Amino acid sequence: MITSHTISIAKTAHYYTIGEPGPQIRRCWLVCHGYGQLARFFIRKFDAIAAPDTLIIAPEGLSRFYTEGLTGKVGASWMTKEDRLVEIEDYAQYLSALYAHFIPRLAPDVQIVLLGFSQGCATQVRWMMRDFPRFDALVLWAGLLPEDLDYRPHQAYFTGKALHFVYGLSDPFLNPERIAKHDELLAAQKLAFQVHTFEGVHTVDRVALRQLADLLA
Repeated sequence: MITSHTISIAKTAHYYTIGEPGPQIRRCWLVCHGYGQLARFFIRKFDAIAAPDTLIIAPEGLSRFYTEGLTGKVGASWMTKEDRLVEIEDYAQYLSALYAHFIPRLAPDVQIVLLGFSQGCATQVRWMMRDFPRFDALVLWAGLLPEDLDYRPHQAYFTGKALHFVYGLSDPFLNPERIAKHDELLAAQKLAFQVHTFEGVHTVDRVALRQLADLLA
């Protein structure tokens, strides 16, 4: 008989930053990349909002893989359908540890922005709904809210927060049908997101990011 088992082990996680933590930091962005990306490349987009009073933290998914065959370019993933609940638990603990490492070193009233891109959207939200970290703004960029969670009992957690949904008008993964379905989900869950679009595809557009950062500031 084959029996499935699990064992918890220590694992080295990678993350990248722009800025130096300290009391001078007024805005902290925790940004999660999409499927098949690496944090060290993803964070480069955020040089558009780099400033002396801003700290940007980009954690990397715990699972790396070759994106094209058995060699060449490497990417990372936050989770797959295989043992998904275990992988969600693992990355949620990871993000909480990173949050606890940095936030106490910043100004007490630091503005905390949680941004997810593509697969990173579900990553951010599932972590939030597990540990409920303090935040000021949530940005879903080119990704959707997880459909299998019930947000209605936690309305107070989202009340008074800045909720933003950003996507490119030529994004092949977000057709009108998916957008409409997502709008229905948001309405049913009583979550009001401000929508921003830009001329572009499935990417973090630097101009749109700068505009959003200015709005949040």
